[in-house]
Amino acid sequence: MIAGRYLRARRKEAFISVIASLTMVGVAIGVATLIVVMSVMNGFRAELLTKILGLNGHFTAYPIEREFTDYKETVAALEQIDGVSFAVYFVEGQVLASGQGSSTGVTVRGMDEENLKKLKLLYNAAEQGGWDAWDESKGVAIGYRLAQTLGVSLGDQVQIINPNGAMTPFGSTPQIKSYPVNVIFDLGMVEFDSFFMYMPLEPAQDYFKLTEEVLKPGAELPQAGPLDPPLTNEQLEQYYDRVGQATAAEIFIDDPDNIAVMRQRLQADPSARPLILTDWQQRNETFFSALQVERVVMFTILSMIILVAAFNIISSLIMLVKDKSSDIAVLRTMGATRGSIMRIFSITGTTIGVIGTLSGVVLGLIVAANAEPLRAFVSNTLGVAIFPPEVFFLSSLPSKTDPVEVTVVVLLALGLSFLATLYPAWRAAQYDPVEALRYE
Repeated sequence: MIAGRYLRARRKEAFISVIASLTMVGVAIGVATLIVVMSVMNGFRAELLTKILGLNGHFTAYPIEREFTDYKETVAALEQIDGVSFAVYFVEGQVLASGQGSSTGVTVRGMDEENLKKLKLLYNAAEQGGWDAWDESKGVAIGYRLAQTLGVSLGDQVQIINPNGAMTPFGSTPQIKSYPVNVIFDLGMVEFDSFFMYMPLEPAQDYFKLTEEVLKPGAELPQAGPLDPPLTNEQLEQYYDRVGQATAAEIFIDDPDNIAVMRQRLQADPSARPLILTDWQQRNETFFSALQVERVVMFTILSMIILVAAFNIISSLIMLVKDKSSDIAVLRTMGATRGSIMRIFSITGTTIGVIGTLSGVVLGLIVAANAEPLRAFVSNTLGVAIFPPEVFFLSSLPSKTDPVEVTVVVLLALGLSFLATLYPAWRAAQYDPVEALRYE
């Protein structure tokens, strides 16, 4: 009751009440800022992880010892291993893509429709066109940002140039081919939307010279006379098999964090051919380690806001104790113990911290849940690009609130608020009633 009366200001104590209110606001801002920033960083990491691992497997398997012509059998064997969700094979190469007067380097991946359907993130991201009859389309799929860079749209021709072309007496000549744009996709990640191009598997194998014609087992070519016409392509197909190669395979597992155990299973499988495995943690170790360090540093720095608010609780309580010195003396002469005096001022200061913390939690959760609309509103109002996708890789501001982190923030704020009350409350309990009332 007494602590509550001390929180409600009378006219002559309005200044102390204003300081207490500002302290409460400071705690609320500190808590809300921590929750919002940690939620955005969690969302940023989760979104990047989803996008990166939505297209790139948890493991990338590269063939060794012999050419990767048995890619279908290898993928089928990998998918039978316990813990493997699915696997895909692909052809990959670096080329120069040219459109309407603009050129840029891109990564070309050749995949058939069966494997594309396994990549739900990509398959469902088609904004223009579609993946129907993909294997027979003889076209390409590009991200919408790459389409903007090249100045092309659906149905336009894209020219791709590979420096490792045909060998001539004068050296290697670039290989140049044009393909129509059949699909434009939007993955929401700048890296993939700007630098990846997909084409059907067989055209990609032909373009990167990963095919060869092998004489069918038991087949013998007919002996042609000097005046006989050469065999046509249709006739040659009766005697030769087309054998293509893949560059590598991507393996997707059920638990992305279970890398060590799954590596052992994949390497121990006797039915799988020799492969070199690289996992997503190895490929992105520097990036995600930097994100983790940044989260820890940001949490530490922003915690200082709550610490500053805790110091404000100390200053406001010291002023309150000074102002209530005569009240403390009267209470002591009426039989109040030093413990009672300490409890009064501890409750007063802790109440400031509790109200500020709860207000900050509510504010922080509201802002974190509406991070992207608020970013868009502020960006449109000020005319300034906030969270530009070219820098942060994502086209929107993600947010993911972690209940554990919110609990840690709340406990931190309440703990600092309580600790801030101990010294002023102890000083109040040490007041000598005789000295306090001498000049009253």
